[in-house]
Amino acid sequence: MKKRRKMISEVTLLSKTRVYELAKELDISSKDLISMLAEEFNIIVKNHMSVIEEEEAGLIKELFTEKSAPVAAKDNINLDEKEAILEKYESLVVDNIKIKKNKKKKDDELISLTDVEGPKIAQIEIGNTITVKELAEKLEKTTIDIIKQLIFMGVMANVNQEIDFNTAEKLAANNEIKLVLKEDVSAKLEEDNDTEIDEAGIKRPPVVTVMGHVDHGKTSLLDAIRKSKVTETEAGGITQHIGAYTVNVNNEKITFLDTPGHEAFTAMRARGAQITDIVVLVVAADDGVMPQTIEAIDHCKAANVPIIVAINKIDRPGANPDKVKQELTEFSLIAEDWGGDTICVPVSAHTKEGIDTLLEMILLTAEIEDLKGNPLRNAKGTVIEAKLDKGRGPVSSLLIQNGTLNVGDSLIVGSTYGRIRAMFDDKGKKIKSAGPSIPVEILGLSEVPAAGDRFHVVKDEKTAREMADRRKDKERNEHLQSTHKVSLEDLYNQIKEGKVKELNIIVKADVQGSSEALKQSLEKLSNDSVKVRVIHSAVGAITESDVTLSIASSAIIIGFNVRPDTNASLLAEKEKVDIKTYRIIYNALDDVKAAMEGLLEPIFKEEIIGKAEVRQIYKISNIGTIAGGYVLEGKILRNGSVRVIREGIVISDSTLASLKRFKDDAKEVSSGYECGFSIDKFNDIKEGDIIESFTMVEVKREK
Repeated sequence: MKKRRKMISEVTLLSKTRVYELAKELDISSKDLISMLAEEFNIIVKNHMSVIEEEEAGLIKELFTEKSAPVAAKDNINLDEKEAILEKYESLVVDNIKIKKNKKKKDDELISLTDVEGPKIAQIEIGNTITVKELAEKLEKTTIDIIKQLIFMGVMANVNQEIDFNTAEKLAANNEIKLVLKEDVSAKLEEDNDTEIDEAGIKRPPVVTVMGHVDHGKTSLLDAIRKSKVTETEAGGITQHIGAYTVNVNNEKITFLDTPGHEAFTAMRARGAQITDIVVLVVAADDGVMPQTIEAIDHCKAANVPIIVAINKIDRPGANPDKVKQELTEFSLIAEDWGGDTICVPVSAHTKEGIDTLLEMILLTAEIEDLKGNPLRNAKGTVIEAKLDKGRGPVSSLLIQNGTLNVGDSLIVGSTYGRIRAMFDDKGKKIKSAGPSIPVEILGLSEVPAAGDRFHVVKDEKTAREMADRRKDKERNEHLQSTHKVSLEDLYNQIKEGKVKELNIIVKADVQGSSEALKQSLEKLSNDSVKVRVIHSAVGAITESDVTLSIASSAIIIGFNVRPDTNASLLAEKEKVDIKTYRIIYNALDDVKAAMEGLLEPIFKEEIIGKAEVRQIYKISNIGTIAGGYVLEGKILRNGSVRVIREGIVISDSTLASLKRFKDDAKEVSSGYECGFSIDKFNDIKEGDIIESFTMVEVKREK
């Protein structure tokens, strides 16, 4: 019976044509065809996926070919006339420019005559405040004269003190000079609207965000689209950072953003929804709608973004796409084949089934949305991700939302500024410029910006620096600190004694997105007894300055995928500062929560035994990579656990597969000696890596 119904529906569809298929044949956009059907033929269709009768489609094709033929002929006839008009217009423009130049010369002469005859009234631009020294220079007076005049006005100020615009204006008026308040570029950038897009807009690639619940196959789906492997390098199968990638489909570009599905990354998903044009909501066919799926739907509705549902894992034995469609109806997402307007595409990231259909649907939705950008204006956009690289400095991934970004442009990014020294595309290739909807990686910022910060191109680096300094001053004024030392182990006892009302935490992570997500998740743990406050969050290894800040503010340091450097470890041990390092976000949140509730049991503690530096690499077939190293401190144990640290970031946790001193096997190698070793199931060792040997020691619980 089911087969018969399917055959009938297929026969019915054969006698009809979809709107987007007809648009392809006529070589016009689906949007133009929909409006033409409504205006000229009085045929109302819902969207590009709607169908029309074969007879109607035939008539439209005939009319369309008849219309296009005479227009082409007319264009050929009038070509000579158009060229003549163009030449005449160009000569008129040249004459007009000459007249304007002569007029300007006369005006300049008139101004010079009035300068000789009448009093000189100059006009000077200044900001909201100005120092006495700068004002004296602008008014061409000595600082002593300006200070005297200020005293007569009742203002006591020295050379380096700032005075406000009103005071400066009165003083300038006494010297027959008019002061004008300089336009605040920062405020102008904040309220920058997209009026230019309408005037000079051209078609731009759609920005597509892939959203959904944890482990529903978002990154795997992107891998299938990009034909590369990213999932294997991610700890615990969780996307720890936002990534942006551009793919080419039918000679058109699509930019994809990947957002993590873990509950801690709400802000990253919200940001993903705000900077996107289309959202691909990934739902597992064998799992259905889950909490983060609902949250993603809410973000999309709040941002008013069109949703395409990708029902993934249809190759699994327990897959039930109809159940997913049923669950989605509860959130007003009704599939097209159920009479709604939500595009649902069954896909399999594993077998690549339905991927082409999904990409085609994305391009069609983008065509209907009529996405435009103006490549002629100054670039603006959003920071997707940022990190601190030891060799290259602050590295930022940006998504250009409008305009063209060029190497050498000066930027203001949140409270950071800089000039672009180098720019790379999503494949790591060096580029000189990039247009709207293109993700790029840039070098040249003064600091690591926060993920989600807006960026704008400004006229020069000086302007960018001034604006950044003003924003930094605002942030600095909001900083407060408190008094005694705290550790997770004795936190509950201090809460009971009333010593702790606030738990200060310093968060260090490998990338900005993880740092921000961990910060927000920790602050949500606040309860009636204690308020969790993240006083500092940044990117990079835990340094001595972080420990110093911890001592001053009695804060706990939490490192996510990073390690403390040698000086930081020594100072922390001396001052008894609590440093906790984690590789999975769940563990960090669980430990802080348990400590607040008095449930934390310090049963095992990590003890660092020694550190060795990799100085030479030897690659041997059938064995793998052998590292020649020098033990810097402590000792390296054959049976101990080791972690590979590169530029302060943990690359791998493992055990030693072998440890040798010259040709002999060794149980341990002490400080000051050289040794050779290989790491179990890890071959990506590089010169300069630090190998840290550690063991887990049982600690008695304090009563």
